[in-house]
Amino acid sequence: MVTDFNDVDGEDLTNPDIIAENEVAFEGALRPQSLSEFVGQTKVRGQLELLLKAASMQSRTPDHILLAGPPGLGKTTLSMIVAEEVGKPLRMTSGPAIQHAGDLAAMLSSLTPGEILFVDEIHRMARSAEEMLYLAMEDFRIDIMVGKGAGATSIPLELAPFTLVGATTRAGLLPNPLRDRFGFTAHLEFYDAVELEQVLIRAARLMNFEISAEAVKIIASRSRGTPRIANRLLRRVRDYFLVHNAVSDTAAVDAALELYDVDTLGLDRLDRAVLRGLLERFGGGPVGLSTLAVSVGEDSETIEAVVEPFLVRAGLVSRTPRGRVATPTAWEHFEIPQPNVL
Repeated sequence: MVTDFNDVDGEDLTNPDIIAENEVAFEGALRPQSLSEFVGQTKVRGQLELLLKAASMQSRTPDHILLAGPPGLGKTTLSMIVAEEVGKPLRMTSGPAIQHAGDLAAMLSSLTPGEILFVDEIHRMARSAEEMLYLAMEDFRIDIMVGKGAGATSIPLELAPFTLVGATTRAGLLPNPLRDRFGFTAHLEFYDAVELEQVLIRAARLMNFEISAEAVKIIASRSRGTPRIANRLLRRVRDYFLVHNAVSDTAAVDAALELYDVDTLGLDRLDRAVLRGLLERFGGGPVGLSTLAVSVGEDSETIEAVVEPFLVRAGLVSRTPRGRVATPTAWEHFEIPQPNVL
């Protein structure tokens, strides 16, 4: 099947001006606008649908929602869908941007009735802001301190009813008082290959990019169970086809992904560096995290938060009390003979 860079109206999508317009439109259209359009997370979608419908039937604001899960699984998209489903405005911010209680107070006091407040990486909020949020979530009010020392007084400020949608990649870092105030907590799971194929087919259609089913399967298999990665790889493959005027077959897709250092398991350059270091320098382990990080020139936090979760989930690395250990699958993937263990 040949890549088609003309849309249904016959516009030349190689024209720079048309490309710029379509890319902007694509970024907005790529995110689903409703729960029915959202691919994957079937259980979470059903739970959210029930929560939102019940709130609508009772003419009240929906309960506060906590979305927990690894990056790229759709937490921000779901927050937008919540606002769309209830027909209310969406206010977006992030935990690192709220470093003082005053920042949060200014934001909360400006919310309109029923507005959706989305806080990404909510576990990174300042502690003083978290404590102010407790009262705001339960009673829709905050206490403003006026003055200092013995003469300081607390003035209560009533807030318009709102729904807080918090997103976190580290749910364990949320303090219990904050986590318990969410009426619903959704745990997003990694996508399987079939769901990722549906994501890719939809994205390819929005890009006016014809691609074979076999090529879609290859991209899905290398996307690490994450829609964000799948869409990014699809765009890089599209770019490769455009530049090389390639035919949409599996060989061309393989060449494009190889160019961007994505191997058959979805490992990137850093993943392979960590695994090769573990296999070749430390004989497969066990080795401590900090030692492994120094050996590849990265900090241990990056290895632990970015690289290791996928390697463990893919069955390439095991975490033991003595350190990280390569599994037989890792030796096999790099075609390195596994040493005999006495």
